[in-house]
Amino acid sequence: MKLPAGRVDGFLRRPDPNIRAVLLYGPDAGLVRERANALGHTASPDLHDPFRVADLTGAALSTDPARLHDEAAQISLMGGGQRLVRVRDIGDGQSTLFSRFLADPPGGALVVAEAADLPARSTLRRAFEDAASAVAIGCYPDGARDLAEVVRETLAVHRVTASRDATDFLVGHLGSDRLVTRAELEKLTLYAGDGGRIELADAQLSVADSAALSLDDAVFAAAEGNTDALDRSLRRVFEEGESPVTVIRAVLRHLQRLHGLSLRVAAGEPADTVLRGARPPIFFKQQDNFRRQLSFWSEPPLRRQLDALVTAEAQLKTTGMPAETICRAVLFAIAAAAKPQLARNSASSRSS
Repeated sequence: MKLPAGRVDGFLRRPDPNIRAVLLYGPDAGLVRERANALGHTASPDLHDPFRVADLTGAALSTDPARLHDEAAQISLMGGGQRLVRVRDIGDGQSTLFSRFLADPPGGALVVAEAADLPARSTLRRAFEDAASAVAIGCYPDGARDLAEVVRETLAVHRVTASRDATDFLVGHLGSDRLVTRAELEKLTLYAGDGGRIELADAQLSVADSAALSLDDAVFAAAEGNTDALDRSLRRVFEEGESPVTVIRAVLRHLQRLHGLSLRVAAGEPADTVLRGARPPIFFKQQDNFRRQLSFWSEPPLRRQLDALVTAEAQLKTTGMPAETICRAVLFAIAAAAKPQLARNSASSRSS
C-alpha cells in the first residue's frame, strides 16, 4: 500500500501491526535513514541487538535470496519482542524476491527496507504498494515549512532559540538531506550552549558553505535572466559536488514560491504587502530579488517554467542524456524566458 503523506508521522510512531514490511525510498537519503531508525526502534530498542536485529544488503540478497525468508521466519532468541530485519541498498533488482516474500511473509518480524530514489514505474515500489501487508513511503527533501519545524524542534531539545533572520537563513540553506540538517543544527546547539541564542551571524558562520551560496546564485540568476551569472554559478555548483537534480529542485521550489506570490499580486495585493506576509518569511537579503522578480514574472509564464522543470527532472531518470546537460538546458531556457519579461517591464516603467 502507498501511505498518504498525512499518515506517515503517525505510522512511524505506531506502525500498523498488520504491516510486515516497509519500503523507504527517495532522494533524501538522510530522511530514509532517520525514518528507518524510527521504525526499527518500534520493534527493537537496540538497533544493534544481534539477537533481535538482522542487517542485510541488497547485494547479499542477490547472492542468497532465501536469506530474507529465513531471517524473517526466525523467532527472537531472547524473546519478549518483535524481530527486526533491516535491508539496505535495494533496488528493482530485488523486486521479484520481495514480491514472492510479500505474497506470504513468514514469522512475525518487521522488515524495513531502504532504497534510493525510485521512479513511479519502479517494480520494487509496485511490489510494496500492491501488497496488503506492506507499505511504501517516499522520502523527499523538506519543504520550507517542514524544515522550519525541524529547526525549531532540534533547537528546542537544547533550549536554544534563534532569531527570525537566523531561522530564515537556516531554512534557506539546509534541507537537502535530513541527517545533514540534523548534524548542522546539533553543531549550532553546541556552539550556542544549552539555553543559548543563535543570531544570523552565528548561523552563517556555522552552516553557510560555498555550494549552498552558489546554488542560491544559480537560482536567482536563472529567474532574473542573467545568463552570464548563471553560467558562472552553475560551474561552481557542479565543481562543488551538487547534483543536477538538486539544482533543478532548488529552482522548482523557488519558482513555486514565486508563483504563489504572483497570484496574490495579480489579485490586487501590493508586492510589499505580499512579501511581508510570506510564510515562511523570506530571508531579508533575498527580499529585493523577490521584489524584482515579482515585477516581471506573472502566473502563466511561471506555470510554463514549472512544467518544464518537472519534465527535466523526469528526463534525468528516463533518458541517457548527461544530467548536467539537461539541467543547464532547462535553467538557461528559464533565463531566456525571463529576459523578454524583464524587458517589457523596463519599457513599461520608462513610459510611465
